[in-house]
Amino acid sequence: MKLIASLTSPYVRKVRIVLAEKKIDCDLVLDSPWVEGNQVAASNPLGKIPVLLLDDESPLYDSRVIAEYLDTVAPNNRLLPASGRERISVKRWEALADGVLDAAVAAFLEARRPDGERSPSWIERQRGKVNQALKVMSDDLGDQPWCHGSGLSLADIAVGCALGYVSFRLGDIRWREQYPNLAQLYEKLMQRPAFAETVPPV
Repeated sequence: MKLIASLTSPYVRKVRIVLAEKKIDCDLVLDSPWVEGNQVAASNPLGKIPVLLLDDESPLYDSRVIAEYLDTVAPNNRLLPASGRERISVKRWEALADGVLDAAVAAFLEARRPDGERSPSWIERQRGKVNQALKVMSDDLGDQPWCHGSGLSLADIAVGCALGYVSFRLGDIRWREQYPNLAQLYEKLMQRPAFAETVPPV
């Protein structure tokens, strides 16, 4: 398999962590939809990464779809419960974390637009979503050591990637000070090689 990826994409990071935790070999093909002459759209008509090319070159896109697929093809280190309410709980955590990413990415990209084209109100709207979702994450986590159950799941991976990206691109949001339980979870995650080795380059 091949993963079409950018090292700074938080969605790619999530898939790379899943690959590492599942101990699945996969070739990394660096490409970015923001680079002129990129080939991303040849594999994903939406022009987004990550894209997982299967052995027969069939493409899978959207990090949620890819992560779920990877969890099914290797029985070790299951990251998603098999079915029922427990599975939905993990997927809900993932949706919340991905929503943080969607808003953070939107705010970051809008802030990079030229003067006169930038919308401060749009940026504040997206940052408001980030702040509100971080509070919900903290409230839902409470004093639990993991987002769901008694060990690492896709919920923790998704939340860890969201927290890392907020630090990376929206560093003035002081979530560590506001939410010590999220900071504690993130530090625990960063002790895992899969997380530490996928930190975006500065």
